Amino acid sequence: MNVLVVGVATLDIINLVDAYPAEDEKIRVSGQWRQIGGNAANTARVLQQLGHRSYWAGVMAVDDEATLIRRSLQNAKVNCSHAVVEASGVSPVSYITLNRMNGSRTILHHRDLREFTAEDFAGIDLKPFSWVHFEGRQVDELQQMLRQLPVCCSLEVEKPREGIETLFRLPQLLLFSKDYAQGCGYDNAEQFLYHVKPQCREGAVLVCAWGEQGAWAIDGKGGLYHAPAYIPGEVVDTVGAGDVFNAGMIGALLSGETIGSALHQACRLAGRKCGQQGIDNLSANRP
Repeated sequence: MNVLVVGVATLDIINLVDAYPAEDEKIRVSGQWRQIGGNAANTARVLQQLGHRSYWAGVMAVDDEATLIRRSLQNAKVNCSHAVVEASGVSPVSYITLNRMNGSRTILHHRDLREFTAEDFAGIDLKPFSWVHFEGRQVDELQQMLRQLPVCCSLEVEKPREGIETLFRLPQLLLFSKDYAQGCGYDNAEQFLYHVKPQCREGAVLVCAWGEQGAWAIDGKGGLYHAPAYIPGEVVDTVGAGDVFNAGMIGALLSGETIGSALHQACRLAGRKCGQQGIDNLSANRP
């Protein structure tokens, strides 16, 4: 299946520490590396690993970081032909402190690059694609993109953004984060999903991952599903686990899996990611 993923690609600079520092404390970093990041780029890379033909659409700057981002995507066999090159601005960079003690990550993100627009999206021939996945970013632009889609689509709702609820009636699959649900005043995924269902497209599948408690989904008829979290023997690196979960869910549904099976596969994949550094080779032992 050909899948188009629309959103951001970043350069991640990761500092590994033995324990998270106190404010104004100076500590030695025990390891440092660079890797490609960004929700859309991560999801595209994992979908490619799962056997789908993955395309990424977003904005790239003209700098050394952009060269590294493009090379990393191409090495992962993600097609970048729909990327838009922007001469003004610089590549987004995330500075991540990764705590070796528990695998938690703290992210400082710098962005000085325009967003991918509906006009950019209109230049893409959508006929080859079976599915399009979007990061929930610029609401007005996304509204236009979602309305012109002739194929199934999904939307990641990671953060509260003004007006993002106006998009909920458009995608066939909505992937909500725990942070978003808690921002709406809910302390469990099941209650949140039943609350948000009336705002969504008739027949849409709604999903919400909830960390160590696993993930929940509601199908188009209101049927509820749950899959437990799969905790690795050692939590090594949680960076990008949500992106991996989303890719696992989309990839499984594209392959014809039931909602319940897709939910279990996505949780297994995200758990496997937390037990290793980075998101390469996640499908070596596919769930």
